[in-house]
Amino acid sequence: MLNHQTPSRSNNYLLLIGVIGITILSFWSLDLQLSRLFSLRSLELMAKFFNELLSPNISSTFLSKVLIASLETIAMSAVGTLLAAVLGIMLALPASKTNSNDTAILRTPARWLLNALRSIPELVWAALLLISVGLGPLAGTLALGLHTTGVLGRLFAESIENANTHSGESLRLVGVSELRIFLYATLPTVLPQLISYTLYRWENNIRAAAILGIVGGGGLGQMLSFHMGLFQMQETSTILLSMIGLVIMVDSLSYWLRKSIER
Repeated sequence: MLNHQTPSRSNNYLLLIGVIGITILSFWSLDLQLSRLFSLRSLELMAKFFNELLSPNISSTFLSKVLIASLETIAMSAVGTLLAAVLGIMLALPASKTNSNDTAILRTPARWLLNALRSIPELVWAALLLISVGLGPLAGTLALGLHTTGVLGRLFAESIENANTHSGESLRLVGVSELRIFLYATLPTVLPQLISYTLYRWENNIRAAAILGIVGGGGLGQMLSFHMGLFQMQETSTILLSMIGLVIMVDSLSYWLRKSIER
């Protein structure tokens, strides 16, 4: 038994040494200049920066603008996620093989398309869409929808392929069409999982929607980019606090909804 464990331990030690070596080389190649980061001047500037951030602008006029931008951010994430869920299920069907006799001729190209959609980050999608639709929440919403379609489509396809096929096979033996088999046998089985995936992606998209505004996608991100560019730290602090509150609220709501579905 000792002879079997020795190679395994040796491999673990070699892996650990390799990871440590790569980490050291990473620090050396990046030229991080930690001495400048922790210099007295740098610490003074950071202290001044954080002091200004701790004094948010809570005037009613500015808070009303932040509220409107927050609602816009929520709307972007919700519509983008809903669009992705619809497109995702449409692409998941050809991207999945539902039974052993299914030729699934579109499975490979459909999966390639899903891979391409999710491989391009939301910020890149937004930058590309800004050219065609201009500044504003539409570009951000479409960017979220396209990227999330790739993510949800792949997750939906895996759920459909791994679903219990007993009910579907019984219906297939009596000549029921594939569409009806999906609607009456497969979909009810995987629906809770599909909803759970969609809600989880909504949590991620609320964060992404806040970031997309930086490239002109609207919402809180656009306000953040504007006020940070002008070094208005009090306004920036208010926006950051709003983003944190928004993420906590949506995360809590999504978690509660997913737990309710699982029951």
